[in-house]
Amino acid sequence: MCGIVGIYNLAPVNQDLYDALTVLQHRGQDAAGIVTKENGKFYLRKSNGLVRDVFHTRHMHHLAGNMGIGHVRYPTAGTSSSAESQPLYVNSPYGIVLAHNGNLTNYKQLADELFRADLRHVNTSSDSEVLLNVFAHELHRLNKLQPTKDDVFEAVDALHRRCRGAYAVVAMISGYGLLGFRDPYGIRPLVYGERTAEGGKKEYMIASESVALDALGFDVVRDVLPGEVVYIDEAGELHSHVFKSNTAHTPCIFEYVYFARPDSIIDGSSVYKARVRMGEYLAEKILRERPDHDIDVVIPIPESSRPSAMELAVRLGVKFREGFVKNRYIGRTFIMPGQEQRKKSVKQKLNPIPLEFHGKNVLLVDDSIVRGTTCEQIITMARQAGAKKVYFASAAPPIRYPNVYGIDMPVKSELIAHDKTEKEIEKEIGADWLIYQDLDKLVQAVLPTDDPDPTRAFDCSVFDGHYVTDDVDEAYLDALKQSRADSVQEAQRSTLEKNELVDVSESF
Repeated sequence: MCGIVGIYNLAPVNQDLYDALTVLQHRGQDAAGIVTKENGKFYLRKSNGLVRDVFHTRHMHHLAGNMGIGHVRYPTAGTSSSAESQPLYVNSPYGIVLAHNGNLTNYKQLADELFRADLRHVNTSSDSEVLLNVFAHELHRLNKLQPTKDDVFEAVDALHRRCRGAYAVVAMISGYGLLGFRDPYGIRPLVYGERTAEGGKKEYMIASESVALDALGFDVVRDVLPGEVVYIDEAGELHSHVFKSNTAHTPCIFEYVYFARPDSIIDGSSVYKARVRMGEYLAEKILRERPDHDIDVVIPIPESSRPSAMELAVRLGVKFREGFVKNRYIGRTFIMPGQEQRKKSVKQKLNPIPLEFHGKNVLLVDDSIVRGTTCEQIITMARQAGAKKVYFASAAPPIRYPNVYGIDMPVKSELIAHDKTEKEIEKEIGADWLIYQDLDKLVQAVLPTDDPDPTRAFDCSVFDGHYVTDDVDEAYLDALKQSRADSVQEAQRSTLEKNELVDVSESF
């Protein structure tokens, strides 16, 4: 999972890009990068770390120009090599830089085609580099000294025909402009907006979430459509084009459950309202199954479960309390490398307030349960803090399948719900009672309130095992297992620590 941004300004763009990446920091804490352009030359700064640690004053002075793109990254396939930090660059044709959120499911096939047929070299194991080279090849194939907007559209259309999976992209073509595009399924989010500068001229911004536009004073125009490319040329004129395909709009539902900020609007749905409704539907399920429940207090596992927990408590008519204090400087645990590091980080991340637990029957609410190790430890903390009974509610259904569209979720064997019943999970995590959201209710919660279309689809593959691109089979998942299993990732990290040459380039 990553966050991307592209901005066309009339003034220097470096500070706006930095500010946008800080707002999108929740989407990636592994690495950050910015590329700007001035007088036909790109200027780059990228490295592992948080935005505030990667960019210092000297780097900001170096990032000259009024147009640029930025990226914050979680490693999609388990590695954290800074050689795979983005944005990425190719010098032919014209000079192109690109930043990508998502994952290509036909990455290996494309990498082979690029080498054997397109005669292009791929230097890393990053599918983002493959995506960049496919775009560069399709643009080069047109053999134009000065490409038009229609040439750019044709190259993106050709990319859509070749690439499978999920991708939201921002890119710059030296001398020609800034563009953003989204895969034909619209799996990963992308939105664009505008603001009026002095003299009445328009400035434009493309980003992963609307909250980044809000923070910088841009008015949201709309989400980039599935298969659409939005192109801002060097003169500041905006053009758009939609790829003609028969694919259905199926955005990733896990964005609403966990990844997106609550103050974002994605594809017309408020993330905050969706999470509130998740709590509403959980409460209804509890009242159906246990109308005479003995819950004394509802406590959220901070942060993303808080709206669900608050609404659940209101609907049940019981107290809502903050029972855990969160250390905000610890990253998300289910995508942290290594089981031992995840276990250690849970204790560093949360500390209970015994007053809210002692002698009470407590309902803990989390956004989801992935490996189960985190909630098991949290339940133990609650008991040690004096709780009589500990119930556990998940605002999402059981996660039984890995994500292949850009979230570095564990392989099936590491997902607690993959081959277990809910009662078996309840016993394993040590809860007195476990309740999950129903999938149909999750979908209902995410639907926009002003457009409650029951036929609208989402990518729910982590819950139901249906991968919307129809190219994911057991062979693919087995290959994925080889790259994502904890033991494999530990070996990769050990090798990287010994051999990696860190790329902190500041110009091309």
